Amino acid sequence: MLKNLPERENKPRSTGVTMVMDKGLGTRQAHDLVETAGHLIDFLKLGFGTSYVSKNAKEKVKIYKENNIRVYVGGTLLEAFIVRGQLDDYLRYIDKLGCDSVEVSDGCIRLEKEEKCRIIQRLAKNFTVLSEVGAKDEGVHLEPSEWTGAMQSELDAGSSFVIGEARESGTVGIYEKNGSADDTLIREITRLIPPEKVIWEAPMKSQQTWFIKLLGPGVNLGNIAPAEIVALETLRLGLRGDTFFESLPENLQKYKL
Repeated sequence: MLKNLPERENKPRSTGVTMVMDKGLGTRQAHDLVETAGHLIDFLKLGFGTSYVSKNAKEKVKIYKENNIRVYVGGTLLEAFIVRGQLDDYLRYIDKLGCDSVEVSDGCIRLEKEEKCRIIQRLAKNFTVLSEVGAKDEGVHLEPSEWTGAMQSELDAGSSFVIGEARESGTVGIYEKNGSADDTLIREITRLIPPEKVIWEAPMKSQQTWFIKLLGPGVNLGNIAPAEIVALETLRLGLRGDTFFESLPENLQKYKL
């Protein structure tokens, strides 16, 4: 066995959490995913409204949960129910699917902070809540104090994790339009919010690498594509060139090119 690898908690993890986005996998693909990488996945999100139009959503939830993966539908779908005044219908919908977690977001709609926190409080009684902060529209700008204030309020309301919005494109929210990290914003969040409570959406390898170098292999990362989950774990462990020397002791740094 290799020495000097970063220690990784076994599931259920409190740090180094990985959230994967399923945007419409088939059941055979879901089986393949958990066979190959189920031990590496903590949360599985059925992205945005895909669960509503997929025939196999309930079967996939069962597959994932049988492999100790917590499952929820995208926050955009909750927003679609909220804007129509159908929160109770949403609860019946996810209960029928068998979800054990929920994502509460306001990336598409304007939702007052107090109302969002009331929804979190209600859902936290029966589900693991992940609440997302940040807008999906690149034209909506939040000051760092607004990010940290919202995150703290939502944790206080009962969220188990808060998510830094980036969309699956990785070009809004905590990132600039070119996909580079908003360094000032992220460092302010890490200064004020417990890092183990934040899941950073990081769909690009460059973003995953940046966060691992900043916060270590135990950083929580989300919106990972199913095909990238194994590759991400090699980044965490320093088994890929981008992070090869990150966790090696000083006496081995002499081998650095």
